[in-house]
Amino acid sequence: MQERRVVVKEGAEFFFRNNAGYCIGTGRMGLALQQAYQDQLKLVQEEIGFSHIRGHGLFCDDMAIFHEYEENGVKKVEYNYTYLDMVMDSYQRLGLAPFLELGFMPEKMASGTQTIFYWKGNTTPPKEYTLWTDMVQNLLRHLIRRYGRENVVSWPIEVWNEPNLPGFWENADLEEYCKLFRLTFCAVKEVDQRLRVGGPAICGVRDAEWIRAFLDFCKKEGITPDFITRHHYTTEMPEPVGHYGYTKLTKPEEGFANLKSTRDIIDSYPEFCGMEIHITEFNTSYIPNCPLHDTNENAAYIAHQLSRLGDVNQSWSYWTFGDIFEEHGVPFTPFHGGFGLVANGCIPKPTFWTFAFYKRLQEAGGKCVHKDDDMVICRTADGTYRGIAWNWQNGQEELALKICLPADVARYTLVEKKVDEDCCNPLKVWHDLGQPAYPDAEQIKLLRECARPAVLTRQVTRGEAEAGLGLTLGRYGVTYFTLTKREETADRGYVYERATGR
Repeated sequence: MQERRVVVKEGAEFFFRNNAGYCIGTGRMGLALQQAYQDQLKLVQEEIGFSHIRGHGLFCDDMAIFHEYEENGVKKVEYNYTYLDMVMDSYQRLGLAPFLELGFMPEKMASGTQTIFYWKGNTTPPKEYTLWTDMVQNLLRHLIRRYGRENVVSWPIEVWNEPNLPGFWENADLEEYCKLFRLTFCAVKEVDQRLRVGGPAICGVRDAEWIRAFLDFCKKEGITPDFITRHHYTTEMPEPVGHYGYTKLTKPEEGFANLKSTRDIIDSYPEFCGMEIHITEFNTSYIPNCPLHDTNENAAYIAHQLSRLGDVNQSWSYWTFGDIFEEHGVPFTPFHGGFGLVANGCIPKPTFWTFAFYKRLQEAGGKCVHKDDDMVICRTADGTYRGIAWNWQNGQEELALKICLPADVARYTLVEKKVDEDCCNPLKVWHDLGQPAYPDAEQIKLLRECARPAVLTRQVTRGEAEAGLGLTLGRYGVTYFTLTKREETADRGYVYERATGR
């Protein structure tokens, strides 16, 4: 067992931007028409509660927005928002606003036939840019009419997805993407200047080159994006085996350094210095069939990521909330290494609770009094401590933390919510059941039951001027803890020790 002692000094304060509840990713928009998708999203919103949702496929043919027809020998265009309204209404009911990703290309508008994924999203430029900009403007005006101007102008808008990859944007054509961005930016601003538009939504391939070229283009054209977007994944190249891809995590500092390089590039331009960066996709692996995603190790690694992603970024969106997802086709089993926080069958994975814990910390507020590679601790105005600790670096061993905190009352109550390989590990239970591809109702019920954190409580007594508490984190454990001032409010005549035979 590894042991660490941490002393939190009175008045200590650390920079900690906790925006974990801002945005969550989703599979393509058309999947929102499925009941299982809605069930998973409802669970996520009840237990975590994100404010925005972002995904692909807004303009793909399964959403049926763009249509061309011929009348009296003249080609005309019409739009259909039936499915769009169903999806947006469902998001609104769950307290979600869209982070609108504009893409991919409707087949009848596309200049080419290149597609990506099982569901064949077209990734070529429009055959006529006026068709594209008219469609974007018409969409935004429809949303404003339906959901209100003041509401819609707060929805961020991102132009395309990963254009620096040739699979997502034909030939990874930088010049053509810049044209798409300029015309889209101007078209959106014509609808309402307050609408916020950003890009270039790149991943980590040639990212510095693309960011510089994009900013040079914007400077030359006199365009000021409202924010910059990029993606963040932290594993090596996967090894394919059957339906799966096995990979190793990279050192966290490598990823943080890459994110800082984007911040430094943007800040080197006086015109864009300080501009918000939104990570509109992040996860460990970038493939939707990586068994790592379903593990406690993933949960512990992501806990560390969430403590640091706010260092140079405004927001970050985990890819994705659930496993109703079809980039590589329909999954064969509930634990297939999908991106989601929730496995099919509405089974929370360990990483689900990492986000739930950070959201609780976000809601409580207060100031950060300690942050390191194993934990983050905040203190609210009433003297309550709340923190998250994780065991990734020592993952194969238990980690014992002895934490000394400034205290101003004699007794406190410590509440721990623990997630580790022993107490909250539905993947192991599924494995012990024989890895059923199609679990029956009783098996699904069992998997849900074992997918919740263990709860421990105890009293903590202050020493001379500090409260000392010990936390033991199991293999790849994540623990959320609160330390609150204890008040005795027992009913007249009630003696706990007598009631319990102590």
